[in-house]
Amino acid sequence: MEFMEHSTYKKWSAEFIGTFWLTLGGCGSAVLAAAFPGVGIGLLGVSLAFGLTVVTGAYALGPISGGHFNPAVSIGLAAAGRFKASQLAGYIVAQVLGAIAAAGVLYLIATGKPGADIGGFATNGFGEHSPGKYGMTAALLCEVVMTAVFLIVILGSTARRAAGGFAGLAIGLCLTLIHLISIPVTNTSVNPARSTGPALFGPSYAVSELWLFWAAPIAGAIIGAVIYRALLSSGNDD
Repeated sequence: MEFMEHSTYKKWSAEFIGTFWLTLGGCGSAVLAAAFPGVGIGLLGVSLAFGLTVVTGAYALGPISGGHFNPAVSIGLAAAGRFKASQLAGYIVAQVLGAIAAAGVLYLIATGKPGADIGGFATNGFGEHSPGKYGMTAALLCEVVMTAVFLIVILGSTARRAAGGFAGLAIGLCLTLIHLISIPVTNTSVNPARSTGPALFGPSYAVSELWLFWAAPIAGAIIGAVIYRALLSSGNDD
């Protein structure tokens, strides 16, 4: 029993740190570096930054917790039979707390200069708050589809029949591609924790629109899990 509690604590710690890193690295690149005068990394750089946080986190922390760093991923993996539903609450709490901590650190950094303006603070939004002014329906569809594909890639690349050692790279590149596609639509969530952290420190509208960035990624993750199990699983992937 003592070993199990210690093991669970390690898993929660890994999920906290991994989600902290994903939020700080991805959102930090958007807030601090995307539009830096003369050498800003832009949309491509931010997309790559999010992917790199997943690659590095997956290889460093994945052996401890599985490297979810995302409530939607945890729920999708549970729906696919790859993760125990009884562990969901602890993982999700750790992920959300990690994202909030990262957003707090990023806020302190971003406001640490004279005349600081955090702007949208890498928050997600739709309508007037979408980077490309895309409406709620487009935002909802985009987040559902992107998260569904993300889960299919995660499930396929971590299956027993997949090439060993490459899952972290495939998943990170998939997240990079997702950002390249959907930053103009919603500023890209596919991760309720990543959306929650910045929303608590950013403009007030972000909290009022946060519901979509919980509902759509979770729905997409479950859809992706169902598609994989029904059409792609070999039956001994776990």
